[in-house]
Amino acid sequence: RSWLARAMLHYVRGWDARAALGVDLFVANSAFVARRIAKTYRRDSLVLHPPVDVESFPMRVDKDDYYLAASRMVPYKRMPLIVEAFARMPERRLVVIGDGDDMDRCRRLAGPNVEFLGYQPFASLRERMQRARAYVFAAEEDFGITPVEAQACGTPVIAFGKGGALETVEGLGRAARPTGVFFESQTADAIVEAVRRFERDGAAIAPAACRRNAERFSNERFRADFRALVDDALERRRPREATAHAA
Repeated sequence: RSWLARAMLHYVRGWDARAALGVDLFVANSAFVARRIAKTYRRDSLVLHPPVDVESFPMRVDKDDYYLAASRMVPYKRMPLIVEAFARMPERRLVVIGDGDDMDRCRRLAGPNVEFLGYQPFASLRERMQRARAYVFAAEEDFGITPVEAQACGTPVIAFGKGGALETVEGLGRAARPTGVFFESQTADAIVEAVRRFERDGAAIAPAACRRNAERFSNERFRADFRALVDDALERRRPREATAHAA
């Protein structure tokens, strides 16, 4: 089986490399993915961030005294890390929305300050996101939709500082109008330190700044940018087609 798998993967990689030579234009959903495309295919790509329905997440200025983590309970989302971090901060309240294979592990790690709501309908998720003091996000995503939705609600984000989050969150100490705090490693200790920094310096993060930042990824912006990208690609292709026909 191992030999067969290696042979098939070798064939697929070769087919993929040949197919990539015929691609006119690579489009990546983040600069993070664009770097992977460059490493794999030795090709540049244009970055077009995916659309986020920010209009369905109205801003709310008044916040309650809890942190929110909302995600599928799958390993790469690192939800147990967030739960473990808050178990070390019993004076702070964490609300967890989502379900999946890591739920049992999360429950074992949790203290009494962690509330599990399981799967929630959209209206409930939105309300919790609007009212949260901050949204905590520990995954390394290609882009990451939920941090943008949280910012649309005027809610700051405490995020792992790698992947798409670096493009969707304006970090405290890195931007004139910050919208969140980054932590540098996927560990409970790093999350604890980021929460403490947020509570110490987070007054610099304004709900209105979070909302403005989220609007960069609106459906309307995506449609306009996608249309411009396609029009430009077609315009650049026409001279090549004309030359081919003349030949």
